[in-house]
Amino acid sequence: MDKFAALEQALRGAAPHTLLDVTSAAFVERYGTAAVELRLADYGMRSLQTVDPGPGTSEPVPVDGSPQGRAFGSQEPHVTEDGEGRVAVHLPVTVRGDRLGVLTVRMAADAFTEADLPDLLLACEALGHEMLVAERDTDLYVLARRAVRLTLAAEMQWQLLPGHACARAEFALGAQLEPAYAIFGDNYDWSVSSDHLTVAVTNGMGDGIEAALLSNLAVNALRNARRAGLGLADQAALADQAVYAHYRGRAYVSVLLLRFAFATGEVEVIDAGSPRLWRLRDREVEPVPFDAQLPLGMFEETVYVPERFTVRPGDRLLFGSDGVYEALSLAGEAYGHRLLARTLLATSLLPPTQVPGAVLRELAGHRGDRPLDDDALVVCLDWYGRGSGPGGDPQTPAER
Repeated sequence: MDKFAALEQALRGAAPHTLLDVTSAAFVERYGTAAVELRLADYGMRSLQTVDPGPGTSEPVPVDGSPQGRAFGSQEPHVTEDGEGRVAVHLPVTVRGDRLGVLTVRMAADAFTEADLPDLLLACEALGHEMLVAERDTDLYVLARRAVRLTLAAEMQWQLLPGHACARAEFALGAQLEPAYAIFGDNYDWSVSSDHLTVAVTNGMGDGIEAALLSNLAVNALRNARRAGLGLADQAALADQAVYAHYRGRAYVSVLLLRFAFATGEVEVIDAGSPRLWRLRDREVEPVPFDAQLPLGMFEETVYVPERFTVRPGDRLLFGSDGVYEALSLAGEAYGHRLLARTLLATSLLPPTQVPGAVLRELAGHRGDRPLDDDALVVCLDWYGRGSGPGGDPQTPAER
């Protein structure tokens, strides 16, 4: 660990656009490396894009079927040899469960040992943290995530999102939104405190800029109420008033709002619209129904009443927008009626960060050649409970 204390300090003092240069210099000094390459996952989580493009920049590599993608997917180092006495060490760059990308370090084979991996992973963690801080002051890392240009509406929506994943001892979750580069108004949000996890899955009316503006208003109203210390019902009521005051009922936002208690697994929930929830427990998939309440902003001063249910350690929850469960096959079958349950069972051994992508791939096959005409949003949450941790008692992922 002492070997990279100086690197961590250097990263903190570096200019935002020079983080990779500082990391490269430290690795050259330590290992005599031939090259260091940083790739970040694109918004669609399909490719790994090179940071700091310039002359001779490497082409993007796919997440599926590449050495870098293997490290990204498994979240474990992956070492390859070029047959000329050099190795490439592919290392995941992840911050609090959010998979950002992969750092590849190329060096002479005799300069590397397996014992170096813990220090290399610590360096990647430090780099990831500093990248997130640096994004306040530079577009370099944001631009690297774009396989194609975003629409303005998508730009606005992505600025709202907390990330692709989050993990703590009590839970792990992953989320994905499709189409990634032209979004119609769906959104997800979460916040973690010492004792609770709050999750919101929203679906605004319309498309394009109007949908993005509506979602921004609703999500920020929910955040404002939450940060003021209000309870779940008051959070929904304040957001409802904010949307109605602006649109007077002409536009509204559906939301599924949940608050998980770490100590007990009790969940407080308000279902104000279309996002839905499925639970995988003991190899059985079932929808979790709630009393439907009015979407935010449909009428003035709507009163919201929370419901409650309990999650157990080992439960997997899947949240989906109407673009998921209402997607039709060529034969007219809705994806959410039967096929989503099958996909949730088939992906039970995958970590929650990989489940949303797997569901969206299955959904694409279900639709056939027809493009999406609505957002498809998937959030997957694995609940461990306080004192269990990932894969702990009473149920491991293999037993799920």
